[in-house]
Amino acid sequence: MQSDRDDVPFSYQVKVGHISANPVEVHVEADASELKALAKTWNVVSVDDLSADLQIARWKRDGVRIKGRVRAKIVQSCVVTLEPVESAIDETFEQIFVPEGSKLARQAGNDAGEMLLDPDGPDLPENFVGDTIDAGEVVAEFAALAIDPYPRKQGIEFAGHVEDSGEDDKKPSAFAALKDWKKD
Repeated sequence: MQSDRDDVPFSYQVKVGHISANPVEVHVEADASELKALAKTWNVVSVDDLSADLQIARWKRDGVRIKGRVRAKIVQSCVVTLEPVESAIDETFEQIFVPEGSKLARQAGNDAGEMLLDPDGPDLPENFVGDTIDAGEVVAEFAALAIDPYPRKQGIEFAGHVEDSGEDDKKPSAFAALKDWKKD
């Protein structure tokens, strides 16, 4: 399902008002044009498959929780040989959304006004505006985070790189720039 926005290559709109406390199971899959747009957005050779199984449910009173598992097959260029490298993505994720301005989105602080962040703790809820959340955009985001930034073909090593020891480095003279200057 394409969205109205051109910058979102994969979209699945969810109406917040239709979400109940009981999780709804949803399967989303990208079509050929969406796969092509994702490959361009992610700057990879191709995206051969993208699908996700989602559970969408209410969170607290006004929030929405999207839990799921995203799977994708992509082809990237090897950073050493530039040959195609096939990669498989299989990630689970959970994202909570709250309406814009909700008290649930505020981060708790201490008495000094500092924010306390736990790197292993849950993520802060995302804000949404209006009455829809784009679950497809969430799926694409979590798939993109799982892409290997430096893919290498199996068994390929980067050779031929020699580190400079720094032995030949000399401190430049303060007058080196003036040595070729001649007075007319």
